[in-house]
Amino acid sequence: MLAALRASESRFRAAFADAGIGMALIDSDDRIIEANPAFAAMIGHDLADLVRTHIHDIIEPEENHRQHYLELVRGERDRLRVEKRLKHRDGRAVWSNVTISLIRDGSGYPLYTMAMVEDVTEQRLLGDRLAYQALHDPLTRLPNRTLFFERLNAAFMPGNGDAPPNPQGAAAAKPGSEEPAEPASAIGATPSAPEASVPGDSRTGLLGTAATTVPATMATAAPGPGPTAGPGSSRPTRRVGLCYVDLDGFAAINETLGHHVGDQLLVAVAARLERGFSRDQESLVARLGGDEFAVLVADSASSEQLTRLASDLIAALEQPFDIAGQQLVVTASVGVVERPVQETTPTDLLKDADATLYWSKADGRARWTLYDPDRGAHQLTRQRLATALRPALERGEFTVEYQPLVGLADGAVHGAEALVRWCHPRYGTLSPDRFIPLAEESGAIVPLGKWVLEESCRQARQWLTEFPDTETFVSVNLAARQIWDSDVVADVAQVLERTGLPPRLLQLEITESAVLGPGGRPVQALQALADMGVRIAIDDFGTGYSNLAYLSRLPVHVLKLDGSFIEGFRDPAPGGRPDNRFRRADADEQIVGAMVQLAHALGLTVTAEGIENASQAERLRLTGCDTAQGWYFAKPGEAERVAAMLRARQAR
Repeated sequence: MLAALRASESRFRAAFADAGIGMALIDSDDRIIEANPAFAAMIGHDLADLVRTHIHDIIEPEENHRQHYLELVRGERDRLRVEKRLKHRDGRAVWSNVTISLIRDGSGYPLYTMAMVEDVTEQRLLGDRLAYQALHDPLTRLPNRTLFFERLNAAFMPGNGDAPPNPQGAAAAKPGSEEPAEPASAIGATPSAPEASVPGDSRTGLLGTAATTVPATMATAAPGPGPTAGPGSSRPTRRVGLCYVDLDGFAAINETLGHHVGDQLLVAVAARLERGFSRDQESLVARLGGDEFAVLVADSASSEQLTRLASDLIAALEQPFDIAGQQLVVTASVGVVERPVQETTPTDLLKDADATLYWSKADGRARWTLYDPDRGAHQLTRQRLATALRPALERGEFTVEYQPLVGLADGAVHGAEALVRWCHPRYGTLSPDRFIPLAEESGAIVPLGKWVLEESCRQARQWLTEFPDTETFVSVNLAARQIWDSDVVADVAQVLERTGLPPRLLQLEITESAVLGPGGRPVQALQALADMGVRIAIDDFGTGYSNLAYLSRLPVHVLKLDGSFIEGFRDPAPGGRPDNRFRRADADEQIVGAMVQLAHALGLTVTAEGIENASQAERLRLTGCDTAQGWYFAKPGEAERVAAMLRARQAR
């Protein structure tokens, strides 16, 4: 028996000494009884030096781990697994997976513990590098969208009023460093028995960019106490702010100087933003993609703080950049949102910041814009309308009203302009200016325009059936996108065939800008329509290019004068001593008269819009204007109103 025990002990000692992983026997006083060569080499010590060494000289104690270890020593568990950072003799850290087993005596009482230690430093560093790469932009090394959203969501977590986790702090080393930094926190042990696995630290926070001293010219106001959470409460209401930054004209730099220069510019912009505005726990600078950056202030003080920050951002980026041997000057537009955490969500905050950035661009660029709830509500309404356009057409929510076109010489109804209305179930009846621009932007103008054309031609055919001698025409607006995105000539031909309306009783109105757009397609389409017998009218003449040369080259039949030319006609006829108002009225009459004469010389007729009283109508008649429309004659209304005017004229 004794020989067998000795043989077993000999085999154990041989395995202990020759093991490829570190091993150590530890007594109840936490001192090393014996260690193997692999463990000594792992931490850079001689074997003899390790005997009677306290384990805290090698492993820093952690309270949660210590508690579980004491449970093991007392015999309350048999095994414990932890990830620990060991102290190497030269001062560097050695990351290891440690499995500690309890050795009992013959009676089952705890005798000592045996630790088996596996060096995982390389795996840990590789994991840190991969985690860093997953959370940082490869070009600029700034935090990327993933890390930005982590921080943004953390700012909204309950009980996170002091500070969110700091991914730009010291949770992991940057790729290429010799060792990882101190972990942000430790995760407690799993209390299950007889065995528990206890990770040594959390790797949720990763090193982003080091905090730097902010120049005084770029410093923002220090966060102060916000409003309290409620009456009698001393707990401040947490706030959050976001500056959404976009470089103006960056695409032009890529196109003219090359993408390699654009990339260098992005790196330089990122470095400038990081130096000036990355403030450890207070603010995060991230690249969200392309030339878009964000500065998140997770515990902001007020909207004034964020607008000052936005001003500093713009000023910082306006300074020239030395790129590829040349100086580049760029500007930035910034959308600013700042509000209490309780009144928003991460999704809404980013959505509103994106909308506000769009406003900055639309308002002229190189500026910041603070989110305006009223403007946001208007934008939301526009978006809802744009989304609902096509389904509304399918549900039959649109209707067509008609405004008579009256001859100024005879007072007879010659035709009517078709004006589409949207009978919206929520917003009521909407006029064209509320939704036609949205339809043009979204492309819904093509199916909507076809529907209006067919409804209008069908109605004109009914007028022709009831009043065959009047030949009342219908005038339908034609959007430029209908010419580009559809075969408008074929569409018109099909509608005329289906409705039975003669082409001469259809007038199509198109703006100057659409006629003179790029390419020859509009001209070709208009020529084909004119050859078909359809009348072509230039709408809002005088407000666009006003290129008189095209009037002799295009198949135009009618000029519709914009209502702005009729403004002066609202004043009484000049009499007595003239003043500026009368001089304008006289100038408007001269301009309108000249345009009428020019149109007549080219064989065109002229229609005036926006006539509101008899004086205007008479003065326009004296200029030679042919037809007019406006509230003086009739407001837009149902087709029956036009029919009633035709009947009244017929009865005379």
